[in-house]
Amino acid sequence: MSSAPVRGWAAGATWREALTRVAPIAMGYVPVGMAYGVLAGKAGLGALNVLAMSVLVYAGSAQLVAVGFFAAGASAFSIVATTLAVNLRHLLFSAALAPSLSGWRKRELAAFAAELTDESFALHAARFGKGDRDKGLTLSINVLAQASWVAGTALGILAGDALGDGRAFALDFALPGMFLALLAGQLTSRSRVAAAVAGAAFSLAAKTAGASGFGTLAAGLCGAACGMGVEKWMARKRS
Repeated sequence: MSSAPVRGWAAGATWREALTRVAPIAMGYVPVGMAYGVLAGKAGLGALNVLAMSVLVYAGSAQLVAVGFFAAGASAFSIVATTLAVNLRHLLFSAALAPSLSGWRKRELAAFAAELTDESFALHAARFGKGDRDKGLTLSINVLAQASWVAGTALGILAGDALGDGRAFALDFALPGMFLALLAGQLTSRSRVAAAVAGAAFSLAAKTAGASGFGTLAAGLCGAACGMGVEKWMARKRS
């Protein structure tokens, strides 16, 4: 367990540290949020609805998928079912982080879960792995990360037609690039490298097979199993 003190999450020092930690995420969220704002506007969604989705839903991939379905005239059931499948990976996130959140009150867990994304999961998993489980810092990071996403969305709404669909500015590459930067800091052992490589390979295979929803969930489990297998194999070699 962490020996780090738990600071109040309203403390200025906590916010300053959270801002430092969240900066790499914000650098990815702002441009991708802009792309989402532009695409959602072109799909016919009103500015308030576009902004409300970033505040209430706050799930980049699910929002972009929903916008595409909305533009195609898909039914509400199709949009809800597809975005649910896209977000099934959060089951893995919850299982992985749950041991580090023991002792949190229910409303704190709800606030944390509502603002948990792929990127903040990667950041918190790395922090928790090092024993840094400060609750105030954790919640502050989530708030600032979502604020950057909402700000990017607002900029996209305001920029509108000037940005086109964002591809000319390579906005669609910002999120994968940010993921690679976060992943690089976690590849500290052979088992983690094995888990990352296997998970990526299985995920690509699932996407190729047209199963990017449940397939991504299965790929994550397979990647974790591979990492665990390598860890056990190395432990036997050392003993």
